[in-house]
Formats: sequence, structure tokens, C-alpha cells
Amino acid sequence: MGFNRGISANVKLPPGSKSGGNSNIQQALTQIQGAKEIGRVTDIILNSNYPDIEKYGGLNGIGTIFFELNNVQNPGRGIAKPFYPQLSAYPLVNELVLLFKLPNNNIGRNTSEESYYYINMVSLWNHPHHNAYPNPITSTTLPDSQQKDYQQTEAGSVRRVTDESTEIDLNSPINPSQATFIERTNIHPLLPFAGDIMYQGRWGNSLRFGSTAKPTDINALNGWSEVGENGDPITIIRNGQPSESSDEGWVPITENVNDDLSSIYQTSTQKIPIQVASENYSSYITPPETPSQYTKPQVIINSDRLVFNAKTDSVLLSAEKSVFLGANSSLNFNAGNNMVLECSDIKFGDNTANESLILGDTFLDNLDVVFTKLDQLCTQLSLSTIWPAGAPVADGGVITIANSLKVDLATFKANMSSYKSKVSKTK
Repeated sequence: MGFNRGISANVKLPPGSKSGGNSNIQQALTQIQGAKEIGRVTDIILNSNYPDIEKYGGLNGIGTIFFELNNVQNPGRGIAKPFYPQLSAYPLVNELVLLFKLPNNNIGRNTSEESYYYINMVSLWNHPHHNAYPNPITSTTLPDSQQKDYQQTEAGSVRRVTDESTEIDLNSPINPSQATFIERTNIHPLLPFAGDIMYQGRWGNSLRFGSTAKPTDINALNGWSEVGENGDPITIIRNGQPSESSDEGWVPITENVNDDLSSIYQTSTQKIPIQVASENYSSYITPPETPSQYTKPQVIINSDRLVFNAKTDSVLLSAEKSVFLGANSSLNFNAGNNMVLECSDIKFGDNTANESLILGDTFLDNLDVVFTKLDQLCTQLSLSTIWPAGAPVADGGVITIANSLKVDLATFKANMSSYKSKVSKTK
């Protein structure tokens, strides 16, 4: 028994029609073409505070949009669910979406019932921040601010964001808890290069699967293509464009490792011009190559602050050559129980240090023996009866010095435990 596969697999054929052949494919295409619509989003469900959310599936209704058909008088109020279950890229109010009529969850009841599903927003302005535009049929005139912001050019509709807000409704009109989208006029799209695959958020956050892009006889248009060969892969994760970006939000930019708020670079042959906080490698006899000059694979994480936290186990740092920790102010190490530094050659002060550390316990134990002997010697020296036949002491000051030294020795011995570190140990 055979089964239909592909685009015509779930198409219900009219009575008397035959299965198979190009006619089935053509019929399926015709059906899909007839089910395609363009809708303008009038509202969207994003949380459980949406009024009467249970009517739309409760929490399973998150992502559901309400729409009006584009360029239709009295368009009514349609409902559509996201087409992709794993991808959440929800539209804003007044953005356009592509709609399809497809089977719904009643498919198992062998009915012809269908529902609307929507996929990506229509890139009306080709801009990642938003692509909204009010219905020109129901809104015959636009406010002056919108006319300024949405200019028509001979090349097509290009969104040229001015320093004024468009004042278009971009949030749910009936759920105040969703009213969080504030339009910004300085969000720049990324400049693409041949072969790039990019994912851009609405706020200057992005993911680029790119490569070295070095035009012939032209300076590179980005900060990672000075060296290497075209096609050498690079992956850039960026969260936030430079805070000093221009207000010309329609002008594309590229990632900037030093000025972007936070970023991760995974390189292959690229040289990334990162300005690290400290390049003081004086502790090395042979310093490592600086990150900004390195042209082999490396991972760069750059932000104002980095936090590495292992909730239940350990943070492990390992390297074939060395692990460098450098700071312009201080290095601080805190351990709850113990700190172990195991090495065959440890240097403190600088890399030329050659004085050996003393084993504190052994040294003080032996010194205690010496002091005990010295104390006994001083006791004998302070007695005049030790001199032959009771002769006068050869130096009258010996007894005085001996008694004084006995006092000093007693003080030193009493405080001997305080000379030992309570936390640092050596071997």
C-alpha cells in the first residue's frame, strides 16, 4: 500500500479525481495559493494577563495574533497562531504577517476545518527594529511625524528613522502589561556580507554566522577581515550596539568589539582589534602574543564585567602553555577552606626571583633549640663562680649582657608561635 508524500500528502481531493501525477501537485499549489493572505496585526497575546485568555487556549494561546486583512474595508478581526512551534519571533501591533489556512487540531476528526497560521513579519522597511505601518484604508491620513519617518524613495519604501517617534501603536491596545515596546530611532541594522547568515533582534542584539570578507583592492568594511582568506569562518554574538551610535537608524553598521555593550567572537584566522584592559605580561620570560594580534582560532568574550559561576561543581581553566590573570588594580583570591598552589618552581616578586623561601615550622623548631642553648650559656656566663678559682670576670660587662640576652630570648620564645603564618604553607 502506498502513501502520498510531500506537498500533496494532506490535500483532500474532489470526488472522482485520481491520485498521483502533476495534477495533484498543481492542485495542492492552487489550494495553498488561495489560502495565502497578508494580515495586519491588531493585537497579540503575550502573557496570562490578556483578557479572556481562556477563550484562546489559555497559556497555550501565547503568540496568538488578532489581525485584519490588508487593504480591506471593514476587515473584521481574524485570529492566527504561530506557524513555527520552536521559533518565537512575535510581531508587533501594526506589523504585517504572511497568513496561511492550514489544518487545525481537529484534523483527526476527518473534517475540512482550517485555521490561520502566520509566519515571519513582512519586512516592509527591511529594518530589524520594527516594520509597522497603519492601515492606509482605515487611516487615510498619517500624522506629520509618521509622514516624516516613513518617506518614499524612488528605489522603494525605505524607512528613514528621524529623531522623532512614529507614534504608531506598537503594543496591545487592551493588555497594559504588554505595553513595553518603546520605539528607538537609533537602532541600526547590521551590514551583511556575501554568504552571511544573520539573526537580528529589535534592540541591537544579533548573531552573525559570517566569514572573512576582504574585497580586492578595497579596505575591509568590517573589523575582522584585515588578514586571512575570504571564506574563513567567524561567529559573532553581540548584545547591544555602541551607546554612542548615531541617530541615523537606517544606516547599517558592523559589530565593534570595543564599543558594543557585550560580545563573543569565535574566530578562525581573523585578527580582532580588541583593546584589552591589561597587556602587562612582564611576569613572563617569553610573553604570549597579544589578543589583538593573534590570528589563530580564539574565543573572545568582552563586556564591562564577566561572571563565571559553577552552581554545583567547579570552574576549570586549563591551557597548553599558560593561564594569565592580569589586572590594573589587584588580584583577589578567596577560598572557604584551602588554597593549593602546586608547582616545581614558584617565583614571587618577579620572574627573576631566586631566593628560596624558609620552611617556617622546621626553622622555628630548630631556632628554639638554639635559643634554649643560648639561654643556658647566658645563665652560666652571668655566674661569677664559673671563673677559675673565683677570679674576677675577664670583662665586667659579660654578666650584664648575658642577663639582658636572657630576657630577650625569653620574650622571643614566648612569641615564637606568632611568627608562623596561620594560612600559608610551603613544602
